[in-house]
Amino acid sequence: MSFQAYLNAVEAKTGKSPDALKALAAAKGLAGPGVKAGDVVAWLKDEFDLGRGHAMAIFALLKADVEPRGAAGDRIDKLFSGGRASLRPLFDAVAEKAKALGDDVDLAPTDTYVSLVRGTRKFAIVQPVAGRLDIGVKRKAVAPTERFAAAGSWNSMVTHRSRLTDAAEIDAELVEWLWAAYAAA
Repeated sequence: MSFQAYLNAVEAKTGKSPDALKALAAAKGLAGPGVKAGDVVAWLKDEFDLGRGHAMAIFALLKADVEPRGAAGDRIDKLFSGGRASLRPLFDAVAEKAKALGDDVDLAPTDTYVSLVRGTRKFAIVQPVAGRLDIGVKRKAVAPTERFAAAGSWNSMVTHRSRLTDAAEIDAELVEWLWAAYAAA
């Protein structure tokens, strides 16, 4: 379920828009610095019978008002700082290949990985880990290979994973897998 789908479901269930719920939270002292997820979840459960997932979507909005996320470039810089800084050139090379797939490819960083998206549809992810990049690709109904293993429990948003340690691994086979995932998105 997408984040927007959670917000739509919350509005359908409560009859209140996310902005109205944010105003109610502020009136109850559940907004601003130091607000705890558990307090917001409990309030939304008690007053609106919302489950944890839906309540956490509202909490995310409350938190974003206090701690807005940085620009994508800043978030990528943060992700590839410190001990992961040496992986930045490898990431940049993968990102360059991905962007060459089409004008509608964008990078959508989270706190732990960068999604490769076509419009609003994710087709791959790139995650820095100790000494390598893990590339997750969405290719349903495609058998795993030696290089592109089943993603398994690593990340449920993708079907296959490949581990990169060297720029030479950003080759025609990787681009082919990215292209197929992009084309299906």
